[in-house]
Amino acid sequence: MKVIILNGPMGVGKTTVGKYIAEATPGTAFIDGDWCLDLHPFIGNRETKTMAVDNILHMIGNYKKCSECKMIILVWLMDQAWVYDAIIEGIKKLKLEIKSVTLTCSKATLTDRWQNDKVCPWRTDNWLKISTDSLPYFAKLNNTLDTSNLSIKEVAEKIMAAD
Repeated sequence: MKVIILNGPMGVGKTTVGKYIAEATPGTAFIDGDWCLDLHPFIGNRETKTMAVDNILHMIGNYKKCSECKMIILVWLMDQAWVYDAIIEGIKKLKLEIKSVTLTCSKATLTDRWQNDKVCPWRTDNWLKISTDSLPYFAKLNNTLDTSNLSIKEVAEKIMAAD
C-alpha cells in the first residue's frame, strides 16, 4: 500500500488535488491532517501537533488493515521538520510505501487562489500573509512541484506519474 503525502503552504491546493486523486483512484482513502487537529479555537503548539500526528498515524494504520483500501492520500501543512519526520517515521514503521510531494506556487498564484476560495474560513488577510511568508520554506524542501501554471488535473497527473 502506498501513502502519498501532499505538503505545502495554506491555499496551495493540497486538499483540492488530494481529493481529486482520491476520487479518480478507486480504493483510495483521503486524510486531511486538519481533521486530526480540529480544536476551537485553533492551537498549533507542539502538544497539539504531536496529538495530530498520532491521530493521523492511527488512521493510516486502520486503513492499512482494510482490504478495500489500496492507497492513502494525506494532505497537511507540515511547516516544521519534526512534524514531517514523525509522520514519515510512523509510516515507515507501518511498512508502507511513501511518496511525498511538496506543492508550491508563486506568491501571485497563491494570492489569487486564496482570494477565490469562498469556502474555507481560514482565508483571511492575516493568514494569507502567514502563508505567503512560508513560501520560501516550502520551496527549499525536497520533491517540490510548482503548481502555478497547472490545472488540478495536471498537478494530479504529475504526482501520480512521478517516481
